[in-house]
Amino acid sequence: MLKFLSKVRIEFNALDPRIASCMEFLAQCNARKAKESNPSCQVQVKRRTDDFPPRITVTFVNGVEETFDATSTPAQKIRNLILEKGQFLETEQMFRESGEKWPVVIPEEELRQSFPGIKVIGYLFSCSILFLKRSWKMVVVDMILMDNVVSTWCAKNFLR
Repeated sequence: MLKFLSKVRIEFNALDPRIASCMEFLAQCNARKAKESNPSCQVQVKRRTDDFPPRITVTFVNGVEETFDATSTPAQKIRNLILEKGQFLETEQMFRESGEKWPVVIPEEELRQSFPGIKVIGYLFSCSILFLKRSWKMVVVDMILMDNVVSTWCAKNFLR
């Protein structure tokens, strides 16, 4: 998560009962694996003494700053949002390094064209296989299967 960030600022009052998200996010930032992913990321903690609500401010490597209200946003959701935006940044960087324009704009008429080189096989249907028993383990598998070939393969390999 930290590899997409240049700075993290966590602000909270230690006596405020709404600091759970801040503390969990701080623990995630201080984890060994997170620090190894980007040692240059600054993690700042500001302990406040007023009634200011807890908040987390992150600065992405491209300079964009985003602030999260830590009273209503769980740490895991903040982490997921950072990872999503980070993947977007990686994609943008990949396009720029290859000399392509960013953002990629696909003309409307091209979106409506047919694709003659693609063969569509069969149809999609949803199949839920619940509680497969394999050596005393209960497993829940939810799959989307395409065509009869895939369903036959799944039946042979999963329903033993």
